Amino acid sequence: MDLTKPYPTPTPETEPFWQGLRNERVLLQKCDDCGTWIFYPRSNCSNCLSTNLSWREVSGEGTLYTFTVTRQATAPHFVDEVPQLIAMIDLDEGVRLTSTLIADETTQISIGAKVIPEFDHINEEVTLLRYRLA
Repeated sequence: MDLTKPYPTPTPETEPFWQGLRNERVLLQKCDDCGTWIFYPRSNCSNCLSTNLSWREVSGEGTLYTFTVTRQATAPHFVDEVPQLIAMIDLDEGVRLTSTLIADETTQISIGAKVIPEFDHINEEVTLLRYRLA
């Protein structure tokens, strides 16, 4: 059995996001017509359906919306990562994303805590966006 971890495969819509992470920059789409911030990258605005979208650099900072501790691997590929803190982050721009929270102990973590981005360079092609407490 091949236990190579599955990593994101960029598409034309998502490539700028992944390229930004490789350069340690968080890029989000913003609708140039209605001003809505958009995540996950797509070809149309989730609010007004406009195709007039542009990429903007943001701080990547946000607030911990919720989290869970996984003590059993969700797939054999991730056995070396348990326990894993899976978190939902509300970015300051208003979008919510799911990521991994990097923390020493779960007792230090509280809902509403400020978080900052951490760029996990897996290899030359893949950088993952993770978070740590501010």
